[in-house]
Amino acid sequence: MTTAAHAESHGPHRNYVGIWGILTVLLLISVTGPLLGIRTVTLITAFGVALIKAYLVAKNFMHLDIERPIVHFMLAVVLTLMVLLYAGLAPDVQKSEGSHWKKSAGFHYVSEQARGKAETESEHGSPPDRK
Repeated sequence: MTTAAHAESHGPHRNYVGIWGILTVLLLISVTGPLLGIRTVTLITAFGVALIKAYLVAKNFMHLDIERPIVHFMLAVVLTLMVLLYAGLAPDVQKSEGSHWKKSAGFHYVSEQARGKAETESEHGSPPDRK
């Protein structure tokens, strides 16, 4: 068996370093997207880049490109579930007021701790330095 025939029997040649470079650039995009503070850009970079990275990994590193319809079907299912999860949770998570709604559990705890610390300091003077 020749080298060319041997290479063809194992599928196409992949440039793993190039794919790694693409994945690294996509990582940088997904990290810098939320830093801009624009919700739409954050969502596109978070979900869109994750979908592209998942496809690249599945196609090139998991060698699922041989069974192409399965990969596309899996990505479609995952994308659908991701959109449904976001659509189902976002209204509650992003809500900050309403009937019987309190989004102050952490704030309440921190403010009580700060109030207790301020009362302790006023009763006993400033706390001792701990080194």
